[in-house]
Amino acid sequence: MRRQLMWTLVLRGSAALLFGIAALVWPGVTVLALALLFGAYALVDGLALLTSAFRKEGDNGHRLAHAVGGFLGIAAGVITIAWPGVTALALVTLVGAWAVITGIVEVWAAVRFRRELHHEWLLFLAGAASVIAGVLIWTRPDVGAITVAQVIGLYALISGALVLGTAWRLNGTIAAHSAHHARHA
Repeated sequence: MRRQLMWTLVLRGSAALLFGIAALVWPGVTVLALALLFGAYALVDGLALLTSAFRKEGDNGHRLAHAVGGFLGIAAGVITIAWPGVTALALVTLVGAWAVITGIVEVWAAVRFRRELHHEWLLFLAGAASVIAGVLIWTRPDVGAITVAQVIGLYALISGALVLGTAWRLNGTIAAHSAHHARHA
């Protein structure tokens, strides 16, 4: 279970970093390109969470949190890709809502599974960064696509690094657990 969770976190963190870099390197992208980039990112993140939700290991609460986050990510990705010509305000609202909801789910998961993760503070920080980015985006939807791209890109980089940090720490826990069992076998 821990190894699969680690790889889910690696996939999510890597997707966030790639999206963040793209959004910061090309901040002048059109709203259409930004929408497509965000749609692809939300879709990959949602699929990773949904895949994690259907694992046989873990309790129902954990799987439910991942399922909700996964369905919301997939929905946000599909809606954004299906209607990439949405106005900047609609895109900002969608991105803000997704960031706040995803952040709340990550904070909830970090608190709920602190005994399993052992370094849940990284996942908690990723969730908090997501909520803060979503609120910032909502409070200033009029700033334009370039600023939105920069805020989203910065959020994605921070979130991706924190999620990858959680995966790295979880990998250390897995290795220590395996070494402990090998010594006592």
